[in-house]
Amino acid sequence: MGDAPWPGITGLYGAIIFMTALPTCYVYVLRSRKDGKLYTGLTADVHRRLEQHNAGQVTSTKTRRPLELIYYEAYVSKDDAEGRELFLKSGSGKRYLKKQLANYFGLHPLI
Repeated sequence: MGDAPWPGITGLYGAIIFMTALPTCYVYVLRSRKDGKLYTGLTADVHRRLEQHNAGQVTSTKTRRPLELIYYEAYVSKDDAEGRELFLKSGSGKRYLKKQLANYFGLHPLI
């Protein structure tokens, strides 16, 4: 993609999103390649956290490795990110993810 044309502005699917601050928190969803189940979490560094999960350093996913990142959202406010994490872990949130990632799950059905 290259550099954004203006600081604080990024492109997403051809649309321009105006940001007043850079994200500090990410809500992410991993999928276990072993059992096909999803794991939702919160972090300041998605790539580092994925490495920790796949290195077996996270108790809740240690036995479900390898894991792949299938979805994430960026937040400026940690409080907003925590609320979103709770939602995505709920039944409504799981339905939202299933709909949002319909093409992905079409190619990689849940076990």
